[in-house]
Amino acid sequence: MGSWQDEVRGALDGLAYGARSALTPRVLHGAAVEIGWLTTHLAMYPLGLVAGSSPALPERLNLTGLGPAQRGLLVNDVRAAGTPILLAHGIIDNHTIFALMRRQLVRRGFGAIHTFSYSPLTLDVRRTAERMGREIEAICEASGSDQIHVIGHSLGGLIARYYVQRLGGDARVHTCVTLGTPHQGTVAAKLLPWPLVKQLRPDSDVMAELDEPAPDCRTRFVAFYSDVDQLIVPQRRARIRHPDLLASNVRVRGVGHLSLPFHGEVVHRITGVLANLDDEEPRTA
Repeated sequence: MGSWQDEVRGALDGLAYGARSALTPRVLHGAAVEIGWLTTHLAMYPLGLVAGSSPALPERLNLTGLGPAQRGLLVNDVRAAGTPILLAHGIIDNHTIFALMRRQLVRRGFGAIHTFSYSPLTLDVRRTAERMGREIEAICEASGSDQIHVIGHSLGGLIARYYVQRLGGDARVHTCVTLGTPHQGTVAAKLLPWPLVKQLRPDSDVMAELDEPAPDCRTRFVAFYSDVDQLIVPQRRARIRHPDLLASNVRVRGVGHLSLPFHGEVVHRITGVLANLDDEEPRTA
């Protein structure tokens, strides 16, 4: 008795905790940027519904027509340039959230970029992760590549992590980059009774599974988290804290949840990480 009321009260307390510094200049600036990107994204969103997932770009096998950055990546590390990249959007979203990042990846010299889409009516992280695994297998078979990179925003990052950590996906995923992903759950998820959202709560069974040992996981993780993320409460829960995972947590200041895939610093860091396959990011708190 009273458990639902207790959950709502706890969620509201968590949101109040996250809003205590909501009037600082940094947060206000981040909110203004978020509104700007949100307006742009809303204008682009219908294109994602009509076009579906973006087709993969043709792979570059020669230097013809390439700019200096593209030419440099292909010459210096053809394996990095040819490793496919899969972009996974968040809940109630589509691939248009990655429009800017996709453009920058192409400019940097990456030639095989794919998108993974799922319905906003999705009910289960596990089943969606299984479908992601099948899509990754298809991409690897078609491209001839043994491995792939995954970049996931919000829920997309959690789906990718579940596939890597719980479904043997570390054999396929070289680097998994997450943006504003509730790796430790979010208190805000307690406000909605939707089955999928329930899995994003800190005490959910999915979070318990991700806390289990993963001693042989080979994937390199890079988790970007923002100090003003409105949906991850508290914001530190977007960090990966697991003793068995090779994980780097990168704090981004003054950037809202939806702005993370558009943020110049974030995009620059991601292209740098994916261009250096043999570099290991240091573990951070």
